[in-house]
Amino acid sequence: MNRPGADLADAVGRKGSFGQTLRAVGWSFFGVRKSSEHERDVQQLNPVHVIAAGIVATALFVVGLIVLIRWVVASGVAGG
Repeated sequence: MNRPGADLADAVGRKGSFGQTLRAVGWSFFGVRKSSEHERDVQQLNPVHVIAAGIVATALFVVGLIVLIRWVVASGVAGG
């Protein structure tokens, strides 16, 4: 019988690089992942890296939207 938390400890100990994680999260934002790549990522990527990359990517996305909206409003295009 496995000890409690053994699966989590194994997952956190995975050796997938942070760059691989960023690429996987980036493609996931667009929703275009091959099932074979998804399966490979599940086996290789560290879940802590996935969470961190997801938070960073979300923050960058939100900041990008805010900058875009401010630019459009400041340019007068949205004023009609």
